Amino acid sequence: MSGSAQTFRCGLVAIVGRPNVGKSTLLNRLVGQKISITSKKAQTTRHRVTGIHTTDTAQFVFIDTPGFQTRHAGTMNRAMNRRVRETLSDTDVVMMLVEAGRLTREDRQVIELLPADRPLILVVNKIDRAKDRAALMAYLQDVAGAHAFTEIVPVSAKNAGNLDELLKTLEKHLPENPPLFGPDDVTDQTERQLAAELVREKVFRLCGEEIPYAVAVTIDKFEEVGNLRRIYATILVDRDSHKAIVIGRGGEKLKAISTQARQDMEYAFDAKVYLEVWVKVKGGWADDVRMLKTLGID
Repeated sequence: MSGSAQTFRCGLVAIVGRPNVGKSTLLNRLVGQKISITSKKAQTTRHRVTGIHTTDTAQFVFIDTPGFQTRHAGTMNRAMNRRVRETLSDTDVVMMLVEAGRLTREDRQVIELLPADRPLILVVNKIDRAKDRAALMAYLQDVAGAHAFTEIVPVSAKNAGNLDELLKTLEKHLPENPPLFGPDDVTDQTERQLAAELVREKVFRLCGEEIPYAVAVTIDKFEEVGNLRRIYATILVDRDSHKAIVIGRGGEKLKAISTQARQDMEYAFDAKVYLEVWVKVKGGWADDVRMLKTLGID
């Protein structure tokens, strides 16, 4: 790594925004591989996930927060909002995502919750969908007047558009520090944590709107034997009807979930994976404080 210790920059960058604006997709693009789950279903990120991107002159430690939940006030959503505020209290830069062409009431509510004592970079995502350039420029002027953002950067997380410019912008606001992680590190998540997230992602992707948000995955056993991982996971759902949806006719849906999750794990771990997945009904788990602590959502 070139550059002196005096000129190297390193800091924590929180990624915030309302649900489903592309935070996890952007994190995965910035890091270069999947470390945070993505889904068309809103509010899929529940845990603080660290993604790390290192260059010759800087190390960006990204924190992917749950989307601020402004509509529902259940135990799990209150816990996630508290986690977001705790995350923001110890980061150097806040990066807020909005969708190009939209600045919703929820977006404005999130802005009001953000700390005023650190740089706030507004990232306008999904510019690949904006066909009318004049309308996009007018929109950028509108959002610039909505709040005193430190800087505004339009990007496309899906197509990796303008991400180099985003990194340059963020780097200017990082403090001068030595790196916190090694140059090849991309996350501080354990393989066990990532395995649970990958199974949960496949539930959302393959069950679509049929399955409600109240789905969790526990890893009951994680064994590492040489280049083989033996992983035993349980999908927790709220009702018997949800269990039937996840399993599917003749077990086909659960088989697809397991197969796709295993393939992603083998790629992420660079190892062979033996995966067994069960489905269990546990009514009311999303409002069970002890259960949320077990899942790390407290």
